[in-house]
Amino acid sequence: MTGPRLVLASASPARLRTLRSAGLDPVVQVSDVDEDARLVAAQEVYGQLEPDQVALVLARAKAEAVADTLDDGLVLGCDSVLELDGETHGKPADAAAAAQRWRRMRGRSGVLHTGHWLVDLRDDADGGSGATLGAVSSTTVHFADVSDEEIDAYVATGEPLAVAGAFTTDGLGGAFVRGIEGDHHTVVGVSLPVLRELLAECGVRWTDLWSRPAT
Repeated sequence: MTGPRLVLASASPARLRTLRSAGLDPVVQVSDVDEDARLVAAQEVYGQLEPDQVALVLARAKAEAVADTLDDGLVLGCDSVLELDGETHGKPADAAAAAQRWRRMRGRSGVLHTGHWLVDLRDDADGGSGATLGAVSSTTVHFADVSDEEIDAYVATGEPLAVAGAFTTDGLGGAFVRGIEGDHHTVVGVSLPVLRELLAECGVRWTDLWSRPAT
């Protein structure tokens, strides 16, 4: 017997890896959300968004876009942004932007916000709640005082261009992070404790999503 299907509305290899390491085996279906357009629409309704609100709005947009194409399962959307000096930073536009970002971050601290949105598409007969709900996990990140040469070498790898905040803790950038305060999974892109709580609100036990070998 297996639990409900979990659909990950994200192309992030780190998120998928994290979920699989935790015993889950989600199906990946990437959304085609126009993030800039969604943020503009949200700002027209709610006014200027705080960094954590940006992460939640985009997570919801991704989850709901994928949910609109399905008729069953649990759909999870996530989005991460870095808050530095009250400003919101996603993936850097190019290598020059990544290097400039790191020259601002080095020796300082920022807050990595990861928004999560869960849509329950399960049928009532299967325990479906019809819920659509979300939460944000925020973690303070302390960056090392890296040199210009280290920044240039790191940017040249291409890794900072593919991730929010232009850094990782589970890859080449791990040596450039002195420490974190909060859930380290948040920095990778999906907070397992937050996801567990969202699932519980939908009536789903975390352990029911652990993948099981075929019998």
